[in-house]
Amino acid sequence: MNESPSPARPAEHADSTAAHADGWADLLSGRHLASVLVMASGVLLYAMNLYFTAALMPSIVEDIGGQAYYAWVTTAFVVSAIVGSLSVSRIPDWKGSAAAYLIAFSIFFVGAMGNAASPTMELLIASRAIQGLGGGLLVGLGYAVIRTALPARHWARAAGVVSAMWGVGTLFGPALGGLFAELGLWRVSYAALAAVALLLAAVVRRSFAGSAGSGHRAPVPVVSLLVLILATLAISLSAVVPMGWPVLAAIGIGLALLGLFIAVERRSRHTILPALAYQRGNTLKWVYLTVAALSAGVVMENFIPLFAQRLAGLSPLLAGLLGAVLSLAWTCAQLFIVSVRADATRRRAIRLGPLLLAAALIGYGLLQTDGAGPSTVAAWAVLLAVAGTGIGLAWPLLGVAAMSSTQDAAEGGKAAAAISTTQLIALSITSALGGTLMAAGGESIADAARYATLGIALLVLPGIFTARIVTRQ
Repeated sequence: MNESPSPARPAEHADSTAAHADGWADLLSGRHLASVLVMASGVLLYAMNLYFTAALMPSIVEDIGGQAYYAWVTTAFVVSAIVGSLSVSRIPDWKGSAAAYLIAFSIFFVGAMGNAASPTMELLIASRAIQGLGGGLLVGLGYAVIRTALPARHWARAAGVVSAMWGVGTLFGPALGGLFAELGLWRVSYAALAAVALLLAAVVRRSFAGSAGSGHRAPVPVVSLLVLILATLAISLSAVVPMGWPVLAAIGIGLALLGLFIAVERRSRHTILPALAYQRGNTLKWVYLTVAALSAGVVMENFIPLFAQRLAGLSPLLAGLLGAVLSLAWTCAQLFIVSVRADATRRRAIRLGPLLLAAALIGYGLLQTDGAGPSTVAAWAVLLAVAGTGIGLAWPLLGVAAMSSTQDAAEGGKAAAAISTTQLIALSITSALGGTLMAAGGESIADAARYATLGIALLVLPGIFTARIVTRQ
């Protein structure tokens, strides 16, 4: 007996097709895959460089000298990256996404090859500045072009993949850098990074075909840019000047310059942050402040291995694995949350993120004691996993909130690009403040660990309130 066709089957088939179009399979196939590969790999190149170079530095100093300029190798890269990220919103609108990526990868390639060939520390620092400029462009483009390269249904997943690269860079950057250092091949390591940049540049044409720019070249807001860089440098100096009034003066000057930056931006026609961020009633400014709070928590990764070795006597390998707990939890949480489609659940995730992060860091800070045993280390691991989960739950959704803040594609791209600018500035400032707080602990590593951790937790706390403002509208 022939079975009559079921009227439910066409609807089931349509639902299945829609789910496929809205799922990971569609995002990670065809041209979408090429676009995501370029966006994610660009951010990964930057993220790995931060930890990659830290592992290589002892070998570099032994080979070419320049111990006195040790810190400037990273400082030049980070400050230059901030400048690069501030240019992101203008280049795609002027030249198109493909040309913007080709420029970014080319600058990164030149800087990496300069690193590989540097005979002195001074030339290495100059090359790192060039590399940082390209890296800053790559980080910003990773968020800025999502809106134009992908349909809206994929924005959250793409933002999750792109931001997950920070965790991946933390996990593998130190290991790769240590491997090249162990083999005495620090120059080869930078040449390899240059080769990867060249390879990705070849993929760009396929990834962003037809992404022509408008030809409009927006003026660079020189005054805003200069004030913001000076503010970042002033606060960064607090980590290297003597304790006492010089530290307070550096932080005070930096905060005053940040206030001046906002005042200049409010009165300017051409701004670094989108004009929407300064409009009354618009939540974009609260999105950026929440991102800054989460970024402050990310800085804890820099200190965890040191605290674990000095307070619990862990080996460098185990201490490094403990530090990776935060990154791993962050990556897993954000890849989970971007598949959630319910708006109410997404709003709860944004509100929950900073709360989990702040609470976990406070608990972790209070447990910093000399002679920590296995049970304390296990508690550290649990708390760091909770902290990473908090970052991962909120981070990619805040990127989508920025992209969705306007119907204008150019302004939406600018809003998304400013996510990376906010992140880089917050990372730089919090790293400096963390170093200052550690120094305030004096000879006691336990006091230094508590001051640094609880101080960073205080920077995260405002994110609890800004996240609630973001999700109310």
